[in-house]
Amino acid sequence: MKVRLISYTPEPEKLIATAARVCYSNKADIETIQKDFSDEEISSFIEQLIESGHHTVLEHPVFSFAIEGISRICSHQLVRHRIGIAISQRSQRYCLEDAYDFIEPDEFFKRLEKDADDEQEGEFATEVCNAIMTYKSLVENGISKENARYVLPGAMPTRMIVTMNARELLHFFALRCCLRAQPEMQELATSMLEEVKKVAPVLFKKAGPSCIQLGYCPEGKRSCGFRPTMAQLLETWYNRSYHGKEENLDTPQNL
Repeated sequence: MKVRLISYTPEPEKLIATAARVCYSNKADIETIQKDFSDEEISSFIEQLIESGHHTVLEHPVFSFAIEGISRICSHQLVRHRIGIAISQRSQRYCLEDAYDFIEPDEFFKRLEKDADDEQEGEFATEVCNAIMTYKSLVENGISKENARYVLPGAMPTRMIVTMNARELLHFFALRCCLRAQPEMQELATSMLEEVKKVAPVLFKKAGPSCIQLGYCPEGKRSCGFRPTMAQLLETWYNRSYHGKEENLDTPQNL
């Protein structure tokens, strides 16, 4: 997997701070508002905006990524994000899939290390290669690429340009950096987060899975246990408020 930040709005944090101050400032013009900002004021303002939930101004700056070497399975999850995002992806309808290349899930490698048996890995690779061979045979016999692609597996690699505004990125990281996200998608989201932190460290300082941003896990019964769920917090509050019980949430899975 290869993830690069190839373009972004210049001075994204200053843009956000300026847009927010426009909403409240009595100063004559936007140019004056921009000049009056110091780096320290911008950082402080950004943190206040995120804490207060004034997130509409986060939609002004955008960040564009070049993404290569992810599976079509992973890209199908990515395209489910529709608001504040633009995606251009390599087309299987027009591009010939003539390389015996595919993305193999980490689970196969972990199981191989545990069982010391490469039978499943060999079976996976064989089935994928057979599908590619069938695809190539169909194309060679006159079937159009757009119809021959129906036999191709989700493991086929793809590449794309993805552009998101800052608000959608924070939402994307909250969902896809989660430990419950599919490993390939989690790796993609984490790589994207590392890229944007280089150019907007204050804006993305607290970005990450929902439990990091909220302090609790919103997944309910599907929680991985890294943070307490809202139900656990409410139960603890109830016990302390009405029964005087001291519940201890300072356990390893909740730290």
